[in-house]
Amino acid sequence: MTVYVALLHSIVLGPGRRLVMADLRAMAEGLGFRGTRTLVATGNLIFEGEDEPLCAIEDRLEAAFRARFEKHVDIILRTAEAWRRLAAGNPFPGGNGADVGIRVMRTPLGPEVLPRLERIATPGIRLAVVDGDLWVDFSQKPSETRLLSHLTTKKLGIGTLRNANTVNGLATMLG
Repeated sequence: MTVYVALLHSIVLGPGRRLVMADLRAMAEGLGFRGTRTLVATGNLIFEGEDEPLCAIEDRLEAAFRARFEKHVDIILRTAEAWRRLAAGNPFPGGNGADVGIRVMRTPLGPEVLPRLERIATPGIRLAVVDGDLWVDFSQKPSETRLLSHLTTKKLGIGTLRNANTVNGLATMLG
């Protein structure tokens, strides 16, 4: 049995309609996953399942999501072990947890992405690629920076942004 962390790229199902975490847990349980738990209402799911390739589980979750909620959502998956490494690899541990974000990627980014993003970033923003995921210390509210609009699937590939508080919260839930 393997423990997984799944991150949904978006939980907005339509105008004025957001995904309820109990429905997300029920969807995962309907696929045979066990021990489903969520952290905050932003599409963070922990569950247990058979040891399978991550892409196979991502595909199953995405297909089930589309069938149940009539919308495609990218779902990024990590094993519990990989998630603990991700949380421990924060290159900005002294930053404010709400202002340090990580774009968790399906396909790892290379260091060549940094110069392009650094040209867009305002002074004070720090960037790092750690094991293919992009860490950003916004050093202010992320929503008040230009950089945020450049951290999209269209520009970087499939991934989703979480703040360090959420990353650490999921690591704590994993034990």
